[in-house]
Amino acid sequence: MATQSVAISRPVPASAGVLLPAFTLWWREIVRFYRQKSRVVGVLASPLVFWVVIGSGFGTSFRSGGGQGQQHYMDYFYPGALIMIVLFTSIFTMMSVIEDRKEGFLLSVLVAPVPRSAIVLGKVLGGTTLAAIQGMIFLVFAPFAGVHLEPIQVLLVAVVVFLVSFALTALGFAIAWPMDSTQAFHGIINLFLIPLWLLSGALFPLSGASGWIRFLMYINPLTYGVEALRALLYPGMESPFPLPSAMATLILFSLVMFALAFLMANRRTTRPAA
Repeated sequence: MATQSVAISRPVPASAGVLLPAFTLWWREIVRFYRQKSRVVGVLASPLVFWVVIGSGFGTSFRSGGGQGQQHYMDYFYPGALIMIVLFTSIFTMMSVIEDRKEGFLLSVLVAPVPRSAIVLGKVLGGTTLAAIQGMIFLVFAPFAGVHLEPIQVLLVAVVVFLVSFALTALGFAIAWPMDSTQAFHGIINLFLIPLWLLSGALFPLSGASGWIRFLMYINPLTYGVEALRALLYPGMESPFPLPSAMATLILFSLVMFALAFLMANRRTTRPAA
């Protein structure tokens, strides 16, 4: 009878084994971020300053096309500034992976009977939620860029922002997972992720770029996020990519990045002691 009772008490629903730890890690990321007020201010203020200063600097000397609302550079740069917020929040939130390792929290989670898929899901969804919220808050400034959104546009913008946030957060997780120092993490960001944003069409249009730059922009998944936002914010503007194909590319980008994060988290079962 004793053996039978032990056998009965062992089975645990697989969903509970993934969803509850993932929810706990997700909630920890939310609380942790908003307790650090300077990070919240920095994430919102930096792109806002970039948008105002760079947009005002170029002013009407820039022409991105004949579409309405694109006469001033601030209008053109607005979707890029929104993506910058998402990029900064997504990537820098994943610095918590390195901090958790140094503090010993990550080790305690790894030795717990928790599947690593729950760790990846919780951390990535936490960063995604924060990045998406920050990005949507930036829509408050949309009227200053000549944008007046209908409810359906807001919903579609939210979907695009979520997909970009999810992909970039998963990418940030995959980069941060094997690292032990925030300095190395910053180095990768400066070398790889900032150029990823620069070559996304955020600062200059794809049509006016030179041949090799245009090729890099075409293969850059972030370009499709910027162009999808621009098509939604300025419906009358010509876009190099149809909105459905841009959305499909973002979905594929998100899935590939999450798979990469999952593979990185499962690459090692143990880490050498520091």
